[in-house]
Amino acid sequence: MAEVWIPPRMQGLTGGRKTVQVAGDTIRQIVNNLEKEFPGTKARLYDEELDDLLLGIAVIVDGESSQLGFLEPVKESSEVHFLPALGGGAA
Repeated sequence: MAEVWIPPRMQGLTGGRKTVQVAGDTIRQIVNNLEKEFPGTKARLYDEELDDLLLGIAVIVDGESSQLGFLEPVKESSEVHFLPALGGGAA
């Protein structure tokens, strides 16, 4: 199972756990399985209209920023992080 790092603002939903083990071959499956075990997590990550991650949420799989969103493949040995997306630009 993949090791999923839980953002601080979501740790209340996981009983304060910073990491959890979650089964899934894609980010979509990871999010759905997170929701089964920790109700309320999907609402913090999923946009129903887009059928993808909420705008402003970045997913990092094994140290690489995902460009595929819910379609991003995940291995059993993967480390997954959900982070607020960072923006920026010239001043």
